[in-house]
Amino acid sequence: MRPMDSLDAWLAHCERLHPTTIELGLARVRDVAQRLDLRFDCPVVTVAGTNGKGSTCAMLEAIALQAGWCTGVYTSPHLVHFEERLRIAGEIARPDELVAHFARVEAARQGVSLTYFEFTTLAILSRMMEAQVDLAILEVGLGGRLDAVNIVDTDCAIVTSVDLDHMDFLGPDRESIGREKAGIMRAGKPAIVADPMPPASVTAHAEAIGADLWRLGRDFNFSGDKQQWAWAGRGRRYPGLAYPALRGANQLLNASGVLAAFEALRPRLPVTAQAIRNGLAMVELPGRFQIVPGQPTLVFDVAHNPHAVAALAANLDAMGFFPATHAVFGAMADKDLAPMFAKMAPLVDRWYFTDLPTARAASARDLSAQWAKVAAKPVPASTHASPDEALRAAMAAADPTDRILVFGSFYTVGGVLKDGIPRTPAPHL
Repeated sequence: MRPMDSLDAWLAHCERLHPTTIELGLARVRDVAQRLDLRFDCPVVTVAGTNGKGSTCAMLEAIALQAGWCTGVYTSPHLVHFEERLRIAGEIARPDELVAHFARVEAARQGVSLTYFEFTTLAILSRMMEAQVDLAILEVGLGGRLDAVNIVDTDCAIVTSVDLDHMDFLGPDRESIGREKAGIMRAGKPAIVADPMPPASVTAHAEAIGADLWRLGRDFNFSGDKQQWAWAGRGRRYPGLAYPALRGANQLLNASGVLAAFEALRPRLPVTAQAIRNGLAMVELPGRFQIVPGQPTLVFDVAHNPHAVAALAANLDAMGFFPATHAVFGAMADKDLAPMFAKMAPLVDRWYFTDLPTARAASARDLSAQWAKVAAKPVPASTHASPDEALRAAMAAADPTDRILVFGSFYTVGGVLKDGIPRTPAPHL
């Protein structure tokens, strides 16, 4: 194979290696990890769940950084650039610093077929190990039990939420999906369950393997009013907390799981109350109910399954009155669109469906046809070749006091953020 000296060249190489995008199972990736001698000497937190994983990882990172710890964070997918998947000490990895680790994986994998996700996961873990971080935060890509991230034995597992998504791989119901997500738990280690109504399979698995189960409502809880909120856990309480900087009512569930994780890890990774306050106040995560004030107001959200769209609809409803909402939407072909459209129908006054640059995506024409099947009343809809084009059409049609929502796949939101936050006529805050 010819030498490759750029991240783009390595990513193109990874895309050609395996006949399928997803092949669940840990044997192949664990074999290569052992050849690479991948291991962490620091605490590892692994985060699984249908929604809330990215927000949870961001809050873990922000608090740990405020406490003076060096963090390594692996999340997926990315919004715009691949290197966003790895942050070291709060900074996105540079493309050039990843190249050597792709080469390490290539040398170690000889005779072993790896998918794109498996190969890139190993390269990122290799770089994170090299950085000698104080805390490794790993977001599961899909499911948990058979995800490549699960080759690393976690010191604290967090299950954020369990709902219906990726059912072709994870099973037809919440019990099946919960069982897969619970697979990140380890015997004798803390297992934080932030879902207020988890499937019985999650708690049953934790108890069966002897994990230290922390359940919301039993081992930790939160309360709040319009000004502040409070968290209480096993023997510790944090009153008078400011709300997390990440918007959305569901963020308190994520923040509660985060504080439970830090409490469980306190002997190895102590954090102060001030670090918690500062971290929650300063946390950032693009594309998660991200509001850009202006004329019109812009809202970005990577909600791409019914559970996430229901939360998005509630958050949009709480924003107050807008004369009209224009929605730019693109999604993968395997998504359960009917309940998503049902939740958004009362809120959207005009749709802009978009093609996406991946074979897995539904076409704009297909999305428009699916919407037409469930629409209870006539709503203007148009189709567009790209998220950028769809957003330009929405901006041309929207009045200054309207709201433009860009949501769905990471490709949809990333497609309009690739050149930075779009500018609308009024100054942005």
